[in-house]
Amino acid sequence: MAERQTAFLMYHELEVPGRPLCNPEPGYIRYVLRADDFRTQMELLKEQDWKGVSVGEAIRFEADRLVAVTFDDGSETDLLCAGPLLQQLGFGATFYVTSQRLGQRGYLSPDQLRELSALGFEIGCHSMTHAYLTDLDEAGRHREIVEAKSQLEQVVGRAVEHFSCPGGRHDLGVAKMAREAGYQTLTTSEIQTNSRFTDRFSLGRIAIMRSTSLGEFEKICRGRKLWRSRMRLQVRSAGMKLLGNSLYDRMRSAWFDHISA
Repeated sequence: MAERQTAFLMYHELEVPGRPLCNPEPGYIRYVLRADDFRTQMELLKEQDWKGVSVGEAIRFEADRLVAVTFDDGSETDLLCAGPLLQQLGFGATFYVTSQRLGQRGYLSPDQLRELSALGFEIGCHSMTHAYLTDLDEAGRHREIVEAKSQLEQVVGRAVEHFSCPGGRHDLGVAKMAREAGYQTLTTSEIQTNSRFTDRFSLGRIAIMRSTSLGEFEKICRGRKLWRSRMRLQVRSAGMKLLGNSLYDRMRSAWFDHISA
């Protein structure tokens, strides 16, 4: 019998007509779904007898036709758009929040984060400032992983047990610190499905992009034909290692500005 595999979906801000985005840069907008497209994807899952769940539920790997629904950053649309739809459909999700963005324009306020948590959604940590963890010294990593956890727990009044790495940057030292801080899982941007044999401090997630078609979305949920995306990620990873995170990001941002001009 084949081992049960589960796709962990990665979302970011949702676009609502007339509402400014947190970041107008083209490289950011690639990760922003229109709210209507997100609704279409979730309704497709419901129609096909799939269920969206939190990371905490997904890692039990107790059922087929599950996908873990995750959001990064803590955008205000997590509560205004994603939460109500997911609740309507009977789906769970994990919302990974960048703690120092709470209260900033376009992001959840502390009260809104408490409201999202009170709806029954799982709150995870996406660091304190969204720094790339592999660029930091030990003290910097402690701030982003351990202190951010404490900050969020003080806001929501319950344990924060799941961590997602900004930009997917991670290494063994990051995983070790997250484990010692009391997290149960660490998610990356590795393009893979996960099973009960997957290291819980190296769980893969698959970004759902603005350009992701409904057909592609369905294949992602089934864990099919991920090799093209893996190849693109390998090319990106090679570029990051060669240029370093800062130079790579500057060149990437300039490229997206150029093609969108």
